[in-house]
Amino acid sequence: MAIPDSFLDELRMRSDIEEVVERYVSLRRGGVRRVGLCPFHSEKTPSFTVFSDTQSFYCFGCGAGGDVINFVQRIENLDWLDAVRFLAELSGMALPDSDGTEQFISRRRDAVLRVNKAAARFFHQTLMGDAGAAARSYLESRRLSPGTIRRFGLGFAPDSWDALKTRLLSEGYDEEDMAAAGLIKVSERENGGGKPHSYDRFRNRVIFPIIDTRGNVVGFGGRVMDDSLPKYLNSPDSVVFKKSLQLYALNFAKNRNGGRLILAEGYMDVIALHQAGFRNAVATLGTAITQEQARLMSRYAKEVVIAYDSDEAGQKAAKKAITLLTAAGVGVKVLSLAAGKDPDEYIKTYGAEQFKLVLDGSDSHIMYEIERAKHGLDITVPDNKVEFLKRAAEILCTVTSAVEREVYAERIAQDTGVSKDSLMAEIKARFKKRVRAQQKSAVREQTARALGQRDLINPEKRRHPKAARAEEALIAVLLRHPDRWRSALDSVKPSDFVTDFNRRMYEALVTRLSEGQSIDLQAMSAVFSPDEMARLSYCLNGVVLGDDIEAQIKEFADIIKRENGRIGPAEFREMDREALMRFAQNAAALKR
Repeated sequence: MAIPDSFLDELRMRSDIEEVVERYVSLRRGGVRRVGLCPFHSEKTPSFTVFSDTQSFYCFGCGAGGDVINFVQRIENLDWLDAVRFLAELSGMALPDSDGTEQFISRRRDAVLRVNKAAARFFHQTLMGDAGAAARSYLESRRLSPGTIRRFGLGFAPDSWDALKTRLLSEGYDEEDMAAAGLIKVSERENGGGKPHSYDRFRNRVIFPIIDTRGNVVGFGGRVMDDSLPKYLNSPDSVVFKKSLQLYALNFAKNRNGGRLILAEGYMDVIALHQAGFRNAVATLGTAITQEQARLMSRYAKEVVIAYDSDEAGQKAAKKAITLLTAAGVGVKVLSLAAGKDPDEYIKTYGAEQFKLVLDGSDSHIMYEIERAKHGLDITVPDNKVEFLKRAAEILCTVTSAVEREVYAERIAQDTGVSKDSLMAEIKARFKKRVRAQQKSAVREQTARALGQRDLINPEKRRHPKAARAEEALIAVLLRHPDRWRSALDSVKPSDFVTDFNRRMYEALVTRLSEGQSIDLQAMSAVFSPDEMARLSYCLNGVVLGDDIEAQIKEFADIIKRENGRIGPAEFREMDREALMRFAQNAAALKR
């Protein structure tokens, strides 16, 4: 099912890629291109590039690329149709009908969102009814007000195998959508003890609806009210929910944060913080923070204060959060609470005003790590002092700002009674060693990518790098000079290509051009996957071409044909089974 090119052309005119990207990435001007830190991988030197003239993007670090639709697909974790719909909504456009009645939407995604909304309504009604008395008592013991309970849509799943399923069936929802949403589980066979074939996932738990930034209920968290295990149970990943991509309460915090977010450990901490007036609190969903969540926070705040528990598990989680958040370009501070209390307990004991004072006085993550480096060491003992200074130097060598390194070094020198100059010399030596190691790693990564050693899109490029480069250059000619397609096709046929992926790309381009269709990236994004579109974007923006196009077409064609002729039995034996089968299929098709 394809959306008309005319609609995509209009969408492209209304969806300038620079404007869309700048909703997520800070860009700086560089001629017809703009550069910034890539939102799809961690980096300190900008390699993410937006090309205004071709309305495309490409990251020269991780290889992500494509058009504005592909960007939205990646950044919002959407399929192609939903990305088109997302951009259409931003642009005030209505999606066209495919046959006059059915819109281009994902039926399953919409169905899951609808059934989740109905489930959230059922859980909340149950909490407020007779069956929810014990759950209400539990929430009251946690000092949650009725207003807070309503605001977060808290609910209760009754202690029944199929209370939710029965209600949803009575409202017209089917079990397939319930299962897709993770609301029910399906047994392989009937079980004893009255357990039905399909049954509610959440039973006898307080329910926390998980709502995305667009207001959709995408999943649920359930907490027991006693000491039974598991303490928390979350919805499984689904077409609308990925735990690694969501943050609890970000739907509230995104507009009330003043440039700062508080990262707490769980649902109850977040709700307690919001109730106390700290409406910039969020939490991960029962898992350690991920790169995607760190990048998500960087889109909404310049600073994150980590408010984890002070136990060993909390400190270990804080260390990982510091690493990922700083890599995402976010300023990081760490909250230190008295007597090992979590934010919920601290606010109940000392009040919101005292918590705000502690929050505003949070140490930078550097000072937090330096204080942690003293753990287990009596620095009045010379050997322990030396060990601490080595640990501190190793921490400070990760700080890119020379001014910051000096400030922290001076403070450590004063605390330990050592010479600041000797400490700075140690830090500088470690800093230089670290930079050299990073540069070597970057060179190895670039070399591996250039040789196709990690190329999952075109794995044959490693065996035939010269042919693959010529093929990519010829594809670049078509993308930049589509009027030369006849000359290219006369010089080299798709069957002459050596690598299967490039052959498919070339054939798609010349076919569309011969039929008078557009080969703009937005038109092609309906044909190829996001990863394949990234390669197309590389050909468009990364391949260097000269001025004499006709001469280059001939040169690339000669290389492709010459390399094709060199594929002999020995190289066939090196091909993986899948590539060999594709080659045999193509050969059979040519004989017909």
